[in-house]
Amino acid sequence: MRIVALYVLAAFGWLSGTEALAQQFGQEVSRENAMDIAVLQQKMSGKVELDNIKVIGKVTEVCQKKGCWMKLENPKGEPIHVMFKDYALFMPKDLAGKTVVLHGKSYVSETSVSELRHYAQDAGASKSDLKKIQQSKKELKIEADGVQILTD
Repeated sequence: MRIVALYVLAAFGWLSGTEALAQQFGQEVSRENAMDIAVLQQKMSGKVELDNIKVIGKVTEVCQKKGCWMKLENPKGEPIHVMFKDYALFMPKDLAGKTVVLHGKSYVSETSVSELRHYAQDAGASKSDLKKIQQSKKELKIEADGVQILTD
């Protein structure tokens, strides 16, 4: 009987693929038709906001206080800052290095010095590093309402 149960579980895992094993947060998201960060940057050219986007990327950093924000690797510049709609999602703090698929909206925003310092402090920056932050920054951001952590 145990052998039959193991075969059934193995077959279910094989048939369902790796996405069935992936963790979901918020709205359900799949890898299908997700665009790379570079494609998102091209689509954002000359725009202030794009709704209903699906992006795939590698996480470089996560808020170490609560998991309330993360950054995605950006081969063409600084990492893309990701926040979560209505502060409703919290990511695992050990997510750096993993690949995720996000659903939400992208937008260009001016991030104030105090906000930049707040994020740096959440990431564990020293007081001397915080003092080095002297200018606001215009940047591409994502507000996600769904995240899937891929099993790669």
